[in-house]
Parts: sequence; structure tokens; C-alpha cells
Amino acid sequence: MRISDLIGEVTEYDKKETLEEKKPKSWLKSVSAFANGIGGALIFGITDNEEPVGLTDSRYVSERISEIIKTKMDPIPQVILDILEEVGREFVILRVPSGMETPYYYIGDGNRTAYVRVGNQSVPAGAMDLKRLVLHGSNKTYDSLTSQYKYEDLAFAKLRSVYRKRAGQELEASDFSSFGLIDENGMLTNAGALLADDSPIRHSRLFCTRWYGLDMASGVMEAVDDKEFSGSLVTLLQSGEEFIKNNSKKRWKKTSDGRIEMPDYSERPTLECLVNALIHRDYLDLGSEVHIDMYDNRLEIYSPGGMYDGSIVQNLDTDRIPSRRRNPIIADIFNRMNYMERRGSGFKKIKGDYRKEVNYKKSLEPKFYSDNKSFWVTLYNLNYNVPIEANDNADIDNEKVAIEGKKVAIDDEKVAIHNKKVAIELIIKKCMSAGLTNIMKDSVIELYQFMESNQVFGRQNIAECLNFSYANAGKVITAMKKADVIVEVAGKGKGKYTFKVENDNVI
Repeated sequence: MRISDLIGEVTEYDKKETLEEKKPKSWLKSVSAFANGIGGALIFGITDNEEPVGLTDSRYVSERISEIIKTKMDPIPQVILDILEEVGREFVILRVPSGMETPYYYIGDGNRTAYVRVGNQSVPAGAMDLKRLVLHGSNKTYDSLTSQYKYEDLAFAKLRSVYRKRAGQELEASDFSSFGLIDENGMLTNAGALLADDSPIRHSRLFCTRWYGLDMASGVMEAVDDKEFSGSLVTLLQSGEEFIKNNSKKRWKKTSDGRIEMPDYSERPTLECLVNALIHRDYLDLGSEVHIDMYDNRLEIYSPGGMYDGSIVQNLDTDRIPSRRRNPIIADIFNRMNYMERRGSGFKKIKGDYRKEVNYKKSLEPKFYSDNKSFWVTLYNLNYNVPIEANDNADIDNEKVAIEGKKVAIDDEKVAIHNKKVAIELIIKKCMSAGLTNIMKDSVIELYQFMESNQVFGRQNIAECLNFSYANAGKVITAMKKADVIVEVAGKGKGKYTFKVENDNVI
């Protein structure tokens, strides 16, 4: 592997011309930031101008790196050291995986400092960053923490009503405990408090604005409609959905046997984007709320908090992003109410549903953008600048052909979905017969849904997909072998597997 290939391979990396033994903070802050984030690599032997000059004694450098990390980092992060030779030069590659015992501190100058990545720099973690790192390191989430509010003091009529309507059953008192909405002492968790009719968590609000034109203006008169909502997360969702419907239009076109509806915004993707914004927002950010901004040609939804794992969504393949839940208890409740799927790439589904609309074209593909503190999704108005006359005078026969072709594609998709469902049911049966725990069974199903039936994978792929350590990924492989749902693949290297399926049915 070439140095240039390595730089292009890792999302996060830093470089040093030499090992600065007397100034370890200059490079250990990157080690801290990588371990506190999504991981990364530090390359020794490269100048600030990315000129590969190499090291005079790479073995000494690698030994000193290990010694300094052990004395200057707490806790000691997992690291992988490699020596790479290229064109007569030697380089040391220090790989730092994402850590599980956050925060990781640099100890020096009488201080303990945790670092995080902001762009391509490692900076000291702020108070909010430290709270997130402590939660992550203690394997807890914001929505699971016990609040100061009692279950008996708040009402849940909206939640019960919507749960009954969408889940088809009553939300019993015992469910509040089993779903993680209250603790053993009858105190609400933060998830429970966010779902109460008059939610006491006041920074959980939704701001909605329909702007005049294509850009946000400072004048009050430039806002056609402006609303602020508070209360239960269910109320925020319904209010946001209603605001979007009230400020958008729906066209329709006659066909020989009926009509085709053409909304400004594809309805299911719009709902899913709003659900994700409310569920996955960072509730530790007390100074920000979810925003819906509508313009003539687009709809933008802003949510506090970037990607949960710290990655940058615009740098990723959105068809292959595994599910990550910042607030898993809230996500579970919304899944039970059929507002969202438990697993799978929501990004892929949003784009797929948008592509089925009549006026879709590639330039109208939904856009996703994130940084370390924020997330935006942009949905484009499918009817913007589309003349009404063109729709009215469209050739009915051509439209029928397009519709029939779409029906065939949908039917094929339904068959694929059915086959995959059958395969998942068979995997579940095999896991249960093998005596796997529910957690391990769910991990196997999540892996199957992400990897798909014909994809070859190894331990590293499992660790990345499930956000597991390398050791725990090995346990998943052992469990799948026990359940007899995978087979080793020859010719792909040692330790490569694929699911034992044929036509999406487990053999």
C-alpha cells in the first residue's frame, strides 16, 4: 500500500514530519480526538505540505510512541502501529480505532484534557462534548437517563391515542416500564418526559416557517407563515406534518382509468425526514431546536446534532449507512407506532421513494449535509417550474406505459421484500434453535439486513456495521456458525463469510 493510498483510505488522519518526544501534546491530542470520535490515523514521516520524507529510525519511533501513550493517556486507547516502507523511506502509521471508554484524556502540564475533531483539527472538548463522551463511555444515552419528573404527575393522552391508532393496541401502564419510559421508582426517563402531553423539557420545540421566494429574508413580511410548536414529540411530529401539508400543493393528472397525484413533496420521505429530525436530534444542545424552512423550490429540515458516530454524511455512501440510534428508546416507541423502520438505511429509502414520483429527475435528489453539531436534509419541490399545461396535455398512452413499467418495478420490489422477510424469519428460527440470546439474534438480523444475502464480509465489516469491538465481532461470527447461517468463502482471504442463502431463502 502506498502512503497516498492510505491518506485517501482513512476519513480522519493527521501527519507529523518527526516524533516530537519533548512536545507529545502536539500529536497526542490527535490520538485523543480519534479515540473520542470515529477513529483515524496519524502518519509519521510526512511534512505539513504532505511531502513524504520518511524517518531515520522507524523502529525507535514506534517503540517511543507506545511508551508515551501509556504514560500520557488515560484511559489508554487501543492503537495499532505499522511500519511502511516506500521508495527507500520508512514511515510509521499509528491507527487509532474509535474507543468505547470515552472520554480519552491527554495528561500533561498538570491538566487532563480530552480532544475532539472539528474539521481537520483536534481541539479541546467543550462542556457539551464531554457530556456526550461520558454518556458514550458509560454505555448510556440521553433518553435513558432518569429525569426529575414523576410519571403520575404528567398525562400521556396523545401518546396513548396515537399508539392505539397506529399500533392497533392499548398502551398499558406496564408498557411504560418495559419500553424504558419510567424507572423502577416511577420516575420518568428523559424519553418519557419528551413524550408527555405537556412535555416539561422546554427546549424540545419545533419552529416552522414558510418563506416567500427562494431564500431566507430578514424582514418579517417575507415569512408567509410562521409557527412555533411545543409539547409531546408526537404533537411536534403531527404539527410539523400538518404545517408542511398546509404550505404545499398537490397536482393531479387524468389517465384513462383514473388520475395520478403529484404532490410538491413526496409524502413518505417528508414524514420520515421529520421523524428522524425529532428522534435523532441531540437533546443535550439546550440552545437549539428542530426547524422546518419552506421555500418556493425546496423544503429544509434542520436538527441539532450531527451524525451520531461523528462521521460526515456528505462524505459517505448514503445507500450503505448502517442504522445508529442517538436516542434508542424514543426510536423504539416510534417504530412500534410504525413511523419508522427499526433497521436499515433510512437515507436509501428516502431517496428511493422520491425517485418513484412522476416529476422526479436527478437534480431533485434529496440532499443530506452534516457537521459535528448539525444535520440538514433538503427535499426539492417536484412541481417547481413544471408548467401545468405540460401535465394537462401529456400523452396518455405514454403515461400508461410509464405507469405499467412502474407497477412492474414495484411488483418486483415487493417480491424481493417478501423473499427477504422469509429469509429473516428463517434466520430467527435458526438463531433461536441454537440458543442465541435476543441481543445476539438482533445483531445477526441487523448484519443480514445491512450486508444483504450475497455480500462477502469479515470481522472488520461486522465491527463497523454493528459498532462492535473487534473481539465482539468475533463472537458474532462464532454465534452465526453455531446457528448455521453463514458459510466461509474461499478465495477471498482468510476469515471471509457470506450468508447461506439461495434466492433470499436461508438454506
